[in-house]
Amino acid sequence: MIRRMIQRRECIKIILVFIFFLFLHQSLDGHVEHPKGEEGIGIEEKLGQVISLDLTFRNENDDTIRLRQLIRKPTILAPVYYRCPNVCSFLLFNLAGVINKRPSELGKEYQVLAFSFDETEKPDLALEKKKMVLKMIEKPFPEDAWTFLTGDKENIQQLTGAIGFHFKKQGQDFLHPVSLVILSSDGKITRYIYGTEFLPFDIKMALLEASEGKVGPTFSKALRFCFSYDPKGRKYVFNTLKVTGIVSLLFALSLILFLVFKGKRKPVEKESSG
Repeated sequence: MIRRMIQRRECIKIILVFIFFLFLHQSLDGHVEHPKGEEGIGIEEKLGQVISLDLTFRNENDDTIRLRQLIRKPTILAPVYYRCPNVCSFLLFNLAGVINKRPSELGKEYQVLAFSFDETEKPDLALEKKKMVLKMIEKPFPEDAWTFLTGDKENIQQLTGAIGFHFKKQGQDFLHPVSLVILSSDGKITRYIYGTEFLPFDIKMALLEASEGKVGPTFSKALRFCFSYDPKGRKYVFNTLKVTGIVSLLFALSLILFLVFKGKRKPVEKESSG
C-alpha cells in the first residue's frame, strides 16, 4: 500500500514537471501570429463602429469616388495590395470561388470592395487584378458589383485605421493580417472573417447580419487559436505545438484526477471490508 502511494506521488510529480516545461516551452518558442519584434501588425476589431463614407479613392477606371457612392448595400471589404503574389491573391480568388457558388446575386443583394493599402499602386494595376479575379466567377453579374480601389496615403490610413487593420511595409512588400471586413449599408462594421479560405455559410450569415444591421461574433477567433499567420511565408499554419500541448495538458490533468480519486477510494473500501 505504501509502495503504491509512493509510486503514485512520483507519477504525479513527473506529470507536473512535464506541464511546467510544456508551458515554459510555449512561452519561449510558441508560434505567434506575428514575428517577434514586429509590433503593431494585426487586426484590432471595431465591431459596431461606422467607417467614414466621405473617404475618397479611385476605382479601376481611374474615376474619383467616395465610399458613400459605393456602400449602399451589405458590403464585403477586402484590404489587400495587388502586387502581393500569395495571401492577398488567395483571398481574392477564394472569395470569387465562394461568390461563384452562392445562389444570391452579386450586385443586387451585396457587393464587394477590394482596396489596396499600398499608396503606390494605381488604377491600371487595380484593373489588371480585377480582370484576373473576375474570370473565376462563371455566372453573370454587373462588373461594378466588385470594385477595385486605390488611394492616397491619407485616405488609406483613415480607412485602415477605421477597420483596425494594422500593417507594416518591409522592403517592397508588407507584413499584414488577412481578413475580410463585413459592412452594413450605412458603413457599420458587423463582422470580421479571417484567413484566405471561407465557407459559403460563413459569408451567407455575415451578409445576412449586415443586411439587418446586426453585429455578429467573430467565430474565426476560435480557429485562430489553432492557426497562426506567418508573414514571412505569407500563409496560415497549424499551431501543432500549441494544440498538442493543450491536448497533452488535458490528458495529464485527467490522469492526475484519476490517480487522486482512485487513491482516496481504496482505503474506504478496505475499512468497510474489515
